[in-house]
Amino acid sequence: MNVTTRPSTATQAVRDSVLKAENLCKQVSSPEGLLTIVADVSLEIARGESVAVAGPSGAGKSTLLALLAGLDVPSAGRVLLDGTDLTGLDEDGRARLRAQRVGFVFQSFHLIPALTALENVMLPLELAGNAEARRAAAETLERVGLRERTAHYPRQLSGGEQQRVAIARAFVTQPAVLFADEPTGNLDSATGARVGELLFELNGNARTTLVLVTHDRELAARCVRTLRMEAGRLA
Repeated sequence: MNVTTRPSTATQAVRDSVLKAENLCKQVSSPEGLLTIVADVSLEIARGESVAVAGPSGAGKSTLLALLAGLDVPSAGRVLLDGTDLTGLDEDGRARLRAQRVGFVFQSFHLIPALTALENVMLPLELAGNAEARRAAAETLERVGLRERTAHYPRQLSGGEQQRVAIARAFVTQPAVLFADEPTGNLDSATGARVGELLFELNGNARTTLVLVTHDRELAARCVRTLRMEAGRLA
């Protein structure tokens, strides 16, 4: 497996594993027969590390991310997230663990149109029963530069602003791992660069582990490691 690395104080300082995959395989049925999307992938990611997953379209990157995050279940193999075997949990158990330990940023934002920016960021805290949801959400929106936009609905925000709301929502729960799937894919290059800068700034301050799927070479280069996928395997 070829992996590019850069020195990192976070990786040097914190060596314990927060995410581990063992012989992951994902197969689905198709008209042509059984299709293998992820094939025998094993990896380990340290707490506080940032890792990019790169490769051509159709290589299995997003499916791997979904398996690592417990959004999907493997056909074989297992995933350990913060010491818990995801493959040993039912759907409700995986959902509870995600709510407690995982944050997500997607290409298409996934904001709830009927909620304001503040309410979108509050949502995961409210679902967890956090009495300080409003205060924490407001503080996090201020950190991403949207203090004046808290009462705006997604349709009233630009694409870059919507992604900043999504990033605030991902970080407000202080997750152990943040999964980002093409977070700048729907943005122009200048806006994407600003959003990428914000993502790494917040990630560094929070010491969150970042797993990033991206076609953006500059964004990938900012990660400590880059894992390359080809035809469902780590190359």
